[in-house]
Amino acid sequence: MPTSPDACAQEILDVVPVVMRTIRAEMRRHRTADLSVPQFRTLAFIDRQTDASLSDVAEHIGLTLPSMSKIVEGLVARKLVTRQTHATDRRRMMLALTARGQTALQTSREATRACLAEDLAGLTERQRETIGQAMEILRPVFTPQGEVEKQVRKIIER
Repeated sequence: MPTSPDACAQEILDVVPVVMRTIRAEMRRHRTADLSVPQFRTLAFIDRQTDASLSDVAEHIGLTLPSMSKIVEGLVARKLVTRQTHATDRRRMMLALTARGQTALQTSREATRACLAEDLAGLTERQRETIGQAMEILRPVFTPQGEVEKQVRKIIER
């Protein structure tokens, strides 16, 4: 088992991409048939990123603003996403999922979780506990501070 920071970093670099490839493949496989992969990725990003702007989504997905604008327009037309003017910056549009958009995303996530659970079923209970502990340790290391604060505000506002 790696103990140095460098060895831990190498282990993460070796394992995380394989895990993410599996998650992405399952999410795509279980997405609603009428959603393209960029549309689906857009929904997932907007769900994770409170008050996401068009620029935020375009940067994450790797598309130009005009291309991203077309995708978002389509999602708005299908009532999966809403656009609202930012409270303090009228030039900025905030994107959010509608209930319908959340349902489409949640359906895919639940099916993906079930597939991952099936893959993990072959591990011992102790191994699954170790994975859970590792995730608890890694979450704050790789979660930007601003994102933690947004999540706390979200919880408080409820």
